[in-house]
Amino acid sequence: MLKKVRGFTLIELLIVVAIIGILAALLIPNAITAIQKAKQKSTMKDVIVISTALADYLTDNGTAPDQSGAYTASSDFYKALSPFYIKVMPVNDQWGTDFSIWCNDASSGYTNVTGSIGDFVVASYGRNKEKETDIGFSATSPQGGLYVVKESADFDKDLVAWNGSWIRAPRTAAAGS
Repeated sequence: MLKKVRGFTLIELLIVVAIIGILAALLIPNAITAIQKAKQKSTMKDVIVISTALADYLTDNGTAPDQSGAYTASSDFYKALSPFYIKVMPVNDQWGTDFSIWCNDASSGYTNVTGSIGDFVVASYGRNKEKETDIGFSATSPQGGLYVVKESADFDKDLVAWNGSWIRAPRTAAAGS
């Protein structure tokens, strides 16, 4: 005896497509935020690694190597640190933008930072790849540049370390309360 094979009806297929659409609408924004947060945290780790290498160089040499802005793998700055102070020195952040570094007197080239011999600033311009004009930092309010990530636009903010300490970076919500 032959069995009749019954396929899906149009209404059943539409229900399945609607359920998949609802799940995608709920999950995709969370996935995008997680990807941006991972890029931000990885870039922050790179900034600290570069800062540590600069601090080690400064300890050995008494002054940081000269640098003002972005650098390349063939620059004197890169060669001064790699491979002795840092095995593999990152040139770009996780969004593909060059890291910018200012050393010694040039460190005052970054917003609201007063530089002198031995000072250094390491910066990433965030997801939007544009330098912020006001990061909220001042010598009288060093915590002013820290922020809590609340929305997607917060991934556009600069990540900046001055002499190895964060002056523009996300902080935990608990610390910001």
